[in-house]
Amino acid sequence: MKYTSLGSTGVKVSRIALGTFPIGVAPLEADAPTFINRAIDLGINVIDTANSYGNQSRFDRAGAPPAAQRKSAEEIVGKALKGRRNEVILCTKVQEQIGIGPNDGGIAGPGLTRHHIFNQVEESLRRFGTDHIDVYHMHHPEPGTPIEESLRAFDDLVHQGKIRYVAISNFSAWEMTQVHYVAAMNGFNKPVLNQIQYNLIRREPEDDLVPAAKALGMSLTAYRPLAGGFLTGLAALERQPGEHRERILKVTDAPGRSPGGGYGYNRSDLEVAQKLEELAHKFGHKPFHLALAWLTSRPTLACAVVGPEKLSEVEDNAKALDINFTPEQLAEIDALTAPPPPPAPRPVKPVQ
Repeated sequence: MKYTSLGSTGVKVSRIALGTFPIGVAPLEADAPTFINRAIDLGINVIDTANSYGNQSRFDRAGAPPAAQRKSAEEIVGKALKGRRNEVILCTKVQEQIGIGPNDGGIAGPGLTRHHIFNQVEESLRRFGTDHIDVYHMHHPEPGTPIEESLRAFDDLVHQGKIRYVAISNFSAWEMTQVHYVAAMNGFNKPVLNQIQYNLIRREPEDDLVPAAKALGMSLTAYRPLAGGFLTGLAALERQPGEHRERILKVTDAPGRSPGGGYGYNRSDLEVAQKLEELAHKFGHKPFHLALAWLTSRPTLACAVVGPEKLSEVEDNAKALDINFTPEQLAEIDALTAPPPPPAPRPVKPVQ
């Protein structure tokens, strides 16, 4: 396993992080301790989750218990970490909706108020069975709550010892910059990372998020590093659950990108997956090896947050970074989706 520093903290984190949003469904709760302990044994020291993962109906799947019968991802992770808590950097998030009350969070808020943050950090600590969270994320931006209120609440939690580092997730470049400078101006603990969607197909962060993170001394971590399985190989389409597979196949015939962004792919994306598979065959590796190696070579990228559903996938993902690709090979992978270089400037004729 390879490691890198998290932002400017000096903390060393594995280049692969274990994402747990489907835990309790895949893997099932009974299999989670084996699953998580195997990841730690392989050198993965970042466990990523959220207070809204696991026991919500949006994660329901045939063959798994319904949401009402499942524990939260935080509780499952906490039990699996018994005796090994200090071996990992434990990350969780707050902001998404976790109830039906007017102060129970949500994309539109109010999930980043002092009230909600203080209530939820206690719930997360209880579910984990620990006295601190290593990295605590604001899960989404929230225009309805002043960012000063949210940052002050996070800063107070750092001083109370309940969280170690402040982080954000899904913040645009300007929002990330705003958070950084508001924290600096008020003497609050500044965020150390921004977790975003980033992969070989979704390269929009390179326009502004990557340069902003570099300038601010922050790290980025990437969820959906394999584009929801799309970059694991074309055979992955055949393994997708029926409804999900039909959505992918349907939007590949559309001329533009799916407005949903997360799981929609168009015809050009399918061509990228095909070319990646061809390149993987040329290099003698699997497509996801190439996709993960490319992503973790990008500037400011600390961790690729993978969401394996089988023990074999945990092992395959962890071992992917043991492969050392040459700069020339990484350049070939990059060229699959890199925009063409800008045209050379035309010579300007002097005014007569």
